[in-house]
Amino acid sequence: MQPQQYQMGGYDRTITMFSPDGRLYQVEYAREAVKRGTTAVGIKCRTGVVLLVDKRVSSRLLEPSSIEKIFKIDEHIGVASSGLVGDARALVDRARVEAQINRVSYGEPVDVETLAKKLCDHMQTYTLFGGARPYGTALLIAGVESSPEGQRYHLFETDPSGTLLEYMATGIGIGRAAVMKLFEKEYKDSISAEEAVLLGLKALHTATEGKFDMNNVEIGIAGEYSKKRSVKAAQEMPAAAFRKLTSEEVKAAVAKFTKSVKEQPEAAKAAE
Repeated sequence: MQPQQYQMGGYDRTITMFSPDGRLYQVEYAREAVKRGTTAVGIKCRTGVVLLVDKRVSSRLLEPSSIEKIFKIDEHIGVASSGLVGDARALVDRARVEAQINRVSYGEPVDVETLAKKLCDHMQTYTLFGGARPYGTALLIAGVESSPEGQRYHLFETDPSGTLLEYMATGIGIGRAAVMKLFEKEYKDSISAEEAVLLGLKALHTATEGKFDMNNVEIGIAGEYSKKRSVKAAQEMPAAAFRKLTSEEVKAAVAKFTKSVKEQPEAAKAAE
C-alpha cells in the first residue's frame, strides 16, 4: 500500500509530471502565489493604458518609495506585477534586455505584443523541465505604438503557465474577482485617462473593502494622461511613451476620488 500512496500523492513533487486529470500542480501553486499578491489593475482608455497597484505598506517603519510594483521596460512599455516581487524583477530584467536587443538588431522599438509573447515563451519553458519552478508572478503589460493610423494601445496579462491574453480592463492579485466584477459593470472604452485612474482607484478601494491607504498607490500610464501638461513636459515625455505619474499627480487623483466617495452618501441622503 505504501508505494501506491506515494504515487498518488507525488504529482506535485516535480513540474514535469501530470496528474491523472491532466493538471500540473506546481503551476497551480504558482497561481496561488499570484492570488495572494497585492491587487494590480490595468485599464485601456482613449489616450493610453493606465496601470494602478496597491503597494500594501505593512509597517509604518517602511519607506513607501522603496516598494516598487510598476516598472518601465522601454520608452513605450511598462508592467505592473502581483505575486513574488523577486520573480517579477527577474522577468522585468529579461524584458528590458529583449527590448534593447530588438533596438540594436532592427533599429526600432519592439512591438508590445512581440515582447509579451517572448516573456510568455520564457515563462512557459519553466513548466517543461525539472530542476526549476514556475515564476510565481503575473504581469500586466501596457504599451503604446505609433502607426500611420495613429496611436495603438495594448494591455496584456501574463500567467505563470505562459498564457497570454489581451484585455480592455483587467486585474490580478488577491482582489481580481472584485475588480473584474466592477469592470464588467462600469467600464467603457470611451473613458479618458483621468477617468480611468478614478475607476482604477475605485476598483482597488472595492477589492480591499476600503482598508488600503490611498496614499500608497502607484500609478503608471502608457500614452497621454492629461492635455494640461506644459510644453516643456510634453517635449521631455512625448505622448507615445510610458511614465509613472508624479507624486503630485497621484495625490490630486486620490483627492478627487476621495471627494467623490464622500459625496455619494450625501447625494443618497438628498434623494431620500
